[in-house]
Amino acid sequence: MTLSIPFLGLTLAAALVPGAAVAAPVTIKAGESWVFALDKGEPVRARRVASAVKPGPGQIKATVISTMGTTMTVANNSRSSYTFRAELVGATAAPSKTRTCTLPANGGPVLEYWPVKATAVRLSTFKVATADGNCP
Repeated sequence: MTLSIPFLGLTLAAALVPGAAVAAPVTIKAGESWVFALDKGEPVRARRVASAVKPGPGQIKATVISTMGTTMTVANNSRSSYTFRAELVGATAAPSKTRTCTLPANGGPVLEYWPVKATAVRLSTFKVATADGNCP
């Protein structure tokens, strides 16, 4: 029992360290742009940015707009192409999984469009892809 207190303190201290990365899905509201890096396939160090900002090396930028449905642009400034999971939030009672195209490497963008209007898109489960630009 005495070991749990120092362990708990260490856990809390690690959580409070500035810049500590916590890998988790990122939810991007309509009208927002976010940049993030990946750690074990999940977004880390996610932050909201102006729409004109370009992703830095190793970063991914996603922008969501809701006009006549939901549109998302994603740019990947890393050396790997990725497949990823996207869920529409607010279009139905529960978030709904969608199909996405492969996100190309080296600054390559992808444009996704869904005919339903969502309030946000949740991104997660990035996996290195075998080829650029494939859509299922």
